[in-house]
Amino acid sequence: MVALDCLKSWPGVMIATDMPAQTISTSGRRSRSLSLRTDAYPGNFASAIRAAAELNAAGVQIDARNHFRPSELSDTAIRQLRKMLDDLDLRVTAVRFPTRRGYDVAEGLEARIDATKAAMRLAHRLDCPTVINSAGNIPDAQTQSDAYEQMTQVIDDLGRAGTHLGAFLAVETDGQDPQILDALLSSTTDGYVAVCLNPGRLIINRHSVPAAVKTFGSRIASVSVVDGVIDLAAGRGIEVPLGQGIADFGEIVAHLQQHHYSGDFAIGRSDTTVGELRTDAQYMQTILAG
Repeated sequence: MVALDCLKSWPGVMIATDMPAQTISTSGRRSRSLSLRTDAYPGNFASAIRAAAELNAAGVQIDARNHFRPSELSDTAIRQLRKMLDDLDLRVTAVRFPTRRGYDVAEGLEARIDATKAAMRLAHRLDCPTVINSAGNIPDAQTQSDAYEQMTQVIDDLGRAGTHLGAFLAVETDGQDPQILDALLSSTTDGYVAVCLNPGRLIINRHSVPAAVKTFGSRIASVSVVDGVIDLAAGRGIEVPLGQGIADFGEIVAHLQQHHYSGDFAIGRSDTTVGELRTDAQYMQTILAG
């Protein structure tokens, strides 16, 4: 178990007093719904936490695959992490737990399910309602009925676990057709599985973002602030810095408000620079204040 002293040397983690002095502060009021993905910040965990505060974000989405191992964090380490966040007036808005394979892959499936449930327990310990992961490839319900049935059982199991543990899985939109994904998630009988809306991934897979918002409605628990564009020369879609693609976040926010959305808007993607994070934060704060 990782405890207080060990946390100082835990990979990618430093206690608050060890935080670097680098600043990327922005002006303006703190947005109650803006968050920063710690896995998208080009630095260690502690510097990502400090950056979130300096960007006037209200929270962070933490990476439970690389920054922390959910099953190895002691109660002491959890208390220290919570104090680190409290000192900066931040909260954990989501735990990101990107498994190497989806829930459609039979190999190692039980271990994957158990690890996801461990991430849910971590989220609950951090007073966080959501664990974000991709579902994987959804089998065709007609031509791959056995595989589809197995996946519905997995989703149903994780939905029930969320109800029991107090933190729910939110499936991030990827290449799946939103209506097919919604049908899978709606198949749960005793539990609930939410959605993390990623406009950039929807765009690069040629899906309509407004239509996806309409399809998922109140099931959307979190939004990844990622833009995308179709590169006609390359014949494929690519994620791009915010404002350089075709995602209209002003329109997206308006559509979400129709469904009384109360989740976070998380900035950052895999290759984000510090300058882009600053610009993204200012861009979203302007939209959210409107």
